[in-house]
Amino acid sequence: MIYSIEKIAKILKGKLVGDGNVSINMLSKIEEGTKGSLSFLANNKYEEFLYTTKASAVIIASDFNIDYSRISTNLIIVDDAYQGFATMLQTFSESRNNIEGVHKHSSIEESASIGKKCYIGSNVYISENVVIGDNVKIYPNCFIGENTSIGDNTILYAGVKIYDHCIIGKNCMIQSGAIIGGDGFGFAPNTENEYTKVAQIGNVIVEDNVEIGANTTIDRATMGSTIIRQGVKLDNLIQIAHNVEIGKHTVIAAQSGVAGSTKIGENCMIGGQVGIVGHLKIGNNVKIAAQSGIQSDINDNEIVQGSPAFSISDYKRAYVYFRQLPKLNSLVNRIEKEVNNILNK
Repeated sequence: MIYSIEKIAKILKGKLVGDGNVSINMLSKIEEGTKGSLSFLANNKYEEFLYTTKASAVIIASDFNIDYSRISTNLIIVDDAYQGFATMLQTFSESRNNIEGVHKHSSIEESASIGKKCYIGSNVYISENVVIGDNVKIYPNCFIGENTSIGDNTILYAGVKIYDHCIIGKNCMIQSGAIIGGDGFGFAPNTENEYTKVAQIGNVIVEDNVEIGANTTIDRATMGSTIIRQGVKLDNLIQIAHNVEIGKHTVIAAQSGVAGSTKIGENCMIGGQVGIVGHLKIGNNVKIAAQSGIQSDINDNEIVQGSPAFSISDYKRAYVYFRQLPKLNSLVNRIEKEVNNILNK
């Protein structure tokens, strides 16, 4: 998609300084700008790049005190440069996904219902009784199982698999390779010390405005539903087990895992490589530092770190002592040696 600088200024409701007819066809960092690119400056630490950038236009904040005599690019002046650039990132992303039509190599069962302005890519299979809303984009090699529903404006990138009876809300984005609705890890030992599979007959419910990263897996419930509430953001390579519930607007970073039946509250922030055992209750507004191991319930508003995790303030104090252990060990050994020498005299 190509935009004139004048049009971008109107989208951002900003003030244009320069030639509004210049065309923009890409976005870039200010230090990597090239002809036809749009960049931004939100931190005066990088101001020097404003005078050397090759970008055709730069979004800057209105409170910046700059030397206009040194500027050779066009400017779009807004209240918040970072938010303005984020708006343009979203605009370019939406224009990239502005495609429609059904590829001839896709397969759609007759009982499926497809909304208006949808895109169905090559080698997509849509099963019986699937309901797909308006403006949904399903990229190549996706699978949609029976009796699944997908809300308006949702995007499924290449290779996404959604199993039977799952419900996906509106305005969701599911990245390549994600699997939603696979069996939960349910096995029961028998008298011969073997494991018998426990049937997983529930589903997964993903509410509106959820983003799910590449190769993330969300298991269906044994009974009932695994639920991802509205506004949740899941990074790549996350495992969400059966019957887990994640509260509204919680974010989880990559390579984390949540075991079965744990309930996570709203507005939580969970770092990368966090492991949470099953059947726990994590409160609202909880923050969990990266690589922590969670083995017990966490109350509202707590910040924890460590494995097993505990209060982050206690963790930081304990870590100070931990780093001193080699010195303390040497001191103890020296004292022990001196005491033995005194006792042996």
